[in-house]
Amino acid sequence: MIDFRPFYQQIAASPLSDWLETLPLQLRQWQKNAHGDYAKWAKVVDFLPDLQAKQINLQSAVEAVPNQPLSDGEQQRIIYHLKQLMPWRKGPYHLHGIYVDCEWRSDFKWERVLPHLAPLQGRTILDVGCGSGYHMWRMVGEGANMVVGIDPTELFLCQFEAVRKLLNNDRRAHLIPLGIEQMQPLAAFDTVFSMGVLYHRKSPLDHLSQLRDQLVNGGELVLETLVIDGDVNDVLVPADRYAKMKNVYFIPSVAALINWLEKCGFKQVRCVDVEITSLEEQRKTEWLENESLIDFLDPYDHNKTIEGYPAPKRAVILANK
Repeated sequence: MIDFRPFYQQIAASPLSDWLETLPLQLRQWQKNAHGDYAKWAKVVDFLPDLQAKQINLQSAVEAVPNQPLSDGEQQRIIYHLKQLMPWRKGPYHLHGIYVDCEWRSDFKWERVLPHLAPLQGRTILDVGCGSGYHMWRMVGEGANMVVGIDPTELFLCQFEAVRKLLNNDRRAHLIPLGIEQMQPLAAFDTVFSMGVLYHRKSPLDHLSQLRDQLVNGGELVLETLVIDGDVNDVLVPADRYAKMKNVYFIPSVAALINWLEKCGFKQVRCVDVEITSLEEQRKTEWLENESLIDFLDPYDHNKTIEGYPAPKRAVILANK
């Protein structure tokens, strides 16, 4: 099983130290109720070899360059283990000559977001709904002091730990398997990311307030979410599913989203990017057995989802506490 004690030791003398009042008990309870396959997935991480990379590149990719090329047999063994952790959603990863081609080209999103951010150098960062942690490693590559991701999905935790092991066991990023609603208000993070989460929340204003509670005064929120065209009063509330997802509740216009953020007390709220999700950014690969974007769109009109709603469009909003 994955050992969180190194994280406890790391935050004990940091601005996150108050978290130790609640976190260890929460994680003990989490382990008692973890997914039935968690033990199997955690063993996959144990089975991966301890390889020391010659170079770690987190600035232009998430990449471990091997000391010497692995044999075909060594590569196939690692691929076999990593594929026990499918589906791989967010990536890609370049690990000792192995290309993990995930469903999402998350590097596309990072390249759209990064130019607009306050510099991440030396910052303590929270990534809410971090998935397998791809963007966390890119944050480390930008010089973040510590990046903490939270995501309650056990598979993502094991994917993250597998990647960490192949990145020379780098300890500048950590994934904690909790949701933000389980976090006490720490007011300790310089930057908080919430990307691809808001539309899954039944109460979006509560989510925005929870994000604000984790920021230091003056800290920056980076919010990326689905949006629709429209004015301050336009919000799509799907009747059943949206792009085959059953847990999509509210998709606002950019103007409505800015209004929500201002109602939650954020300042300097600004939209810095709007992009229609392309079939190059989200697609099927050999690392994904499930359906992907092409299956979620109207086969005769890619401007609509299969249910007839506007096709996925995503905006990046920055705001300050």
